[in-house]
Amino acid sequence: MTKQHTEAVYAIDACSRPAMGVIVYVWYYTYMHFIESPVEVQRWFQASARQMWPIAEGSLSLRKSKCIRKTCSACASGEGHTSYVLSGHTGSRRFSIYVPDELAPQIQQAIDNGRHLQELMNEAGVRLVQALKNRRNEQNRE
Repeated sequence: MTKQHTEAVYAIDACSRPAMGVIVYVWYYTYMHFIESPVEVQRWFQASARQMWPIAEGSLSLRKSKCIRKTCSACASGEGHTSYVLSGHTGSRRFSIYVPDELAPQIQQAIDNGRHLQELMNEAGVRLVQALKNRRNEQNRE
């Protein structure tokens, strides 16, 4: 396998949508029997993760609540007041943060990126184990 071909595969992995990167990797790894080194796995992961900004963990929800005014027509009609909230955990504590309506799409993108990063970390773990096993086997043959 040539270095140029290897770099082309990394470029495909790094630029593809989450599902496509995994499909390309599975096809390539399964059918081409490519042996990666731990350093190559690290480069792949860093190149992929570099594109993941903005990033967040948690969930974004649209909530409806009543206000404190006694004569609010929106609350009286049952419509209420809607607002976005980012919820998550810090250690063992749960948090909720108000998110202005105009920022909600950016926060949702950050959450999606965070989920994709988690998938990349899972894949990196599998690839790293395989790379370390391959290196150990090569050392044992010498």
